[in-house]
Amino acid sequence: MTTVPLASAVLRRLEGKVALITGGAGGIGEATARLFANHGAKVVIADIEDDKGNSLCQELHKSSASYVHCDVTKEKDIETAVNTTVSKYGKLDIMLNNAGIAGVNNTNILDFKLSEFQQVININLVGVFLGTKHASRVMIPARRGCIINTASICGSIGGVANHAYTSSKHAVVGLTRNTAVELGPFGVRVNCVSPYIVLTPMATKYLKVDDDGILGVYSNLKGTNLLPNDVAEANLYLGSDESKYVSGHNLIVDGGFTVVNNGFCSFAQSV
Repeated sequence: MTTVPLASAVLRRLEGKVALITGGAGGIGEATARLFANHGAKVVIADIEDDKGNSLCQELHKSSASYVHCDVTKEKDIETAVNTTVSKYGKLDIMLNNAGIAGVNNTNILDFKLSEFQQVININLVGVFLGTKHASRVMIPARRGCIINTASICGSIGGVANHAYTSSKHAVVGLTRNTAVELGPFGVRVNCVSPYIVLTPMATKYLKVDDDGILGVYSNLKGTNLLPNDVAEANLYLGSDESKYVSGHNLIVDGGFTVVNNGFCSFAQSV
């Protein structure tokens, strides 16, 4: 008995699936788009960075990727992105609500402007709500589908980022769980991925450090670094049939950071 067909199937874990990725032109979204395409998915990249999005599609090949301009704070843009995906490929299997911003690096609530707070909430939370709403519009009748939301360790603990970002990511985790309950009876799975600080332009800009600085930020797990492709691999698992019974789950990718009380720990934290 040969194992080659089985090996081939494992290598193409999203064969025949269609995925729409918001914020897909860079960072985690770009890494996920590349990985999804490598695993056989048709990928639609939705972003406001048109040049980067179109360039990525050309790299991935026009037969497997396309681009649509999308501001996730505008419901019409999200609706158009979903409609474009279904029109082009006939269905929508995976919706990755990934677009997000960190906002200003300000930890003083007295100095935090309402407009700054609302901007982060509109992109990080309202964008996920709208993406989930319009993905559900086509997934419910199909009675199948997978929605993945990009959350953060900031959705599980406090003190890591500003008030707006932390609030938005806590809300994304809550929205994920609530919609998983609503959509489960229709065969639609909803999950989120919560990474630790990832080496992306957004993170380096927020922390005002270079790439080496990001890699030097405290982490409980030593000997390796968290890269965008590591989060993409988590998205791949949740988008594939291997996770067919996983819904309402917050997949934390943080090397154990959120389970450690670094101020009071029985184990040595510096080696």
